[in-house]
Amino acid sequence: MKIGIVGLSQSGKTTLFNALTGAQVDTAAYSGKAEAHRAIVNVPDQRVEVLNEIFAPKKKIPATIEYIDLAGLGAAEKKSGFSDQFLGHIRLVDAILAIVRSFSNDAVPHPANSIDPSRDLREIEAEFVLSDLSIVENRMERLTRQMKSKKTDADAREFALLERCKALLEDEKPLRRLQMSTEEEMIVRGYQFLTQKPLIVVVNIDESNIRNEAQVLAPFQQVMDPHAAALSISAQIEMEIRQLSDDEAQLFQAELGIAESAMARLIRTSYDLLGLVSFFTVGSDEVRAWTITQDTKAPQAAGAIHTDFERGFIRAEVVHYDDFIARKSLAQCKTDGVTRLEGKEYIVKDGDIITFRFAV
Repeated sequence: MKIGIVGLSQSGKTTLFNALTGAQVDTAAYSGKAEAHRAIVNVPDQRVEVLNEIFAPKKKIPATIEYIDLAGLGAAEKKSGFSDQFLGHIRLVDAILAIVRSFSNDAVPHPANSIDPSRDLREIEAEFVLSDLSIVENRMERLTRQMKSKKTDADAREFALLERCKALLEDEKPLRRLQMSTEEEMIVRGYQFLTQKPLIVVVNIDESNIRNEAQVLAPFQQVMDPHAAALSISAQIEMEIRQLSDDEAQLFQAELGIAESAMARLIRTSYDLLGLVSFFTVGSDEVRAWTITQDTKAPQAAGAIHTDFERGFIRAEVVHYDDFIARKSLAQCKTDGVTRLEGKEYIVKDGDIITFRFAV
């Protein structure tokens, strides 16, 4: 899973990147640079730790998330649109994390000379809308010329769908809100529309507002939808916590009233928005977590491991994590009848421990 972090200049974007990843990117010097910073972080999952203790494998491989810290959005983007480099990065992410500034710091002036996180989010979304609208209009022009010489049913369906996209974008609304059939989603998938991607809004707050999340997020509730979520985080505080030992971090978090780390909150929010679940493969060689989307069938889950597994899928031997932990033995799970053989139509559940049977 890839998550792109975007925000206006001086929003605390790179500070949040450091807090999430443990990186030490220079936050003072980074603003305005064009390159992206990347870091891969392990997804905390206590189930992986427990399975690792039981099987004592040679390798333990948790699920991972890649965070991409993109260049800050400023006056240049408003004037000429996103650069090809920026678009090349952001169109490939699975979700967008937009950070907006709520903290005050005279040493770090806001580009607009005032603090208004709702306004900043509107600016970011407006740039995404314009970028998507440009793609829609260009494609509609090409389809119009194409259909004059030869009109196909597929072209007509795509044009009708793009008309709906265009109307929504012209109304300054994201494509996340457009109801599409599975076929329609396949049609637009290749365009990688920015406003269709799940959106996580992070309001970057002062330390004084850590306990006031409901109040901080109230202005954003009306712009949220099933594919968008908002949470408040003090990126500066979280970056400082990331540099402490585990014991020191727990004490500091308790003093400030932080119940859960920014990384844990964002990962949970990301999984919920993207509809992701984890299944596990276990053994003496390796304990590993695999990330798939909800409603993934067993052969496609096998394909996440290797394409040969999907192509030659026969059966999936499945026991749920909870049933296994009650026994701590795969053999005992079989004896007790909680291990099942599932076929091609089985929907993999979060927490399934699976051994795939396949023939190449």
